Amino acid sequence: MKTNISSILIIIILFVFLSSVYVVDETEQIIITQFGKAIGEPTTEPGIGFKIPVIQKINRFPKNLLAWDGDPDQVNTLDKTYLWVDTFARWKITDPLKYFETVHYEQEAQARLDGILNSSIRNAITSNYLIETVRNSNRELDISDQAEDATSMMGDVEIGRGQIAKGVIEEAQPKLDKFGIELVDLKIKRLNYVEEVRRSVYGRMIAERNQQAEKYRSEGRGEARKIEGEMEKEMKEITSEAYRTAEEIKGNADAQATLIYAQSFGRGPEFYSFLNTLDIYKDVMGKDSTLVLSTDSEFLKYFKGYDVE
Repeated sequence: MKTNISSILIIIILFVFLSSVYVVDETEQIIITQFGKAIGEPTTEPGIGFKIPVIQKINRFPKNLLAWDGDPDQVNTLDKTYLWVDTFARWKITDPLKYFETVHYEQEAQARLDGILNSSIRNAITSNYLIETVRNSNRELDISDQAEDATSMMGDVEIGRGQIAKGVIEEAQPKLDKFGIELVDLKIKRLNYVEEVRRSVYGRMIAERNQQAEKYRSEGRGEARKIEGEMEKEMKEITSEAYRTAEEIKGNADAQATLIYAQSFGRGPEFYSFLNTLDIYKDVMGKDSTLVLSTDSEFLKYFKGYDVE
């Protein structure tokens, strides 16, 4: 009987001991509550602690970074351009006691972040021009075809996208302090035009690209005309040189022929005259030709006879 009582006592003592011991992980922080009210200071360092079993309760909160992902929202910029703005942020619990007393649960904290951050983002976007939201600086973009950047028509960047995000953090943080929340970072994840503006922008981009393409085509046509002109000039020079050379050769040949004719005529003028007359007969007197001449015509002298001395 005594052994059973001792065993029961040991079990009770062991249960009480195990119920009073708790372990704090390095990724979490805890608050001990008694009858629903926080007691003592929050435990933020990893280790082992003790509490009163049953009466006291352990409430654990993450110590690492937590994510907030905003819903895309339609916002109007200062220059009246409607955008779909999608943002995200990282936050953490820096004061677990305030967090426990105000929001307690992460879903409630996310709801508070939705209201505060969405309002601050909308205020920041509507207070700045489109170019400030799109770009961070006036750095020249690396565009392979050297086409004109579409944002260059919007003016210079004075604040930039990064500074707008920092401004949202500075505006929202005082409102989050009462919840024990620190907003670590906020970024604009995506920007896009609404459908009506998008069609207008695409139309302008297409017109600019067509204008650039026409410029290249015009330059290509001009270069082609230049090449064709140079080719025609070279062809004329070659043709002219060839014509001059041919005329020189023909002139030399004619001169040589004339010289030969003259030499031949000098040796036998009567024979030369006879041969030329025969050639003329061949050209003039065809089988279908009719020729009426006087009998004393010089043209027929070789038909009358030829005296050889």
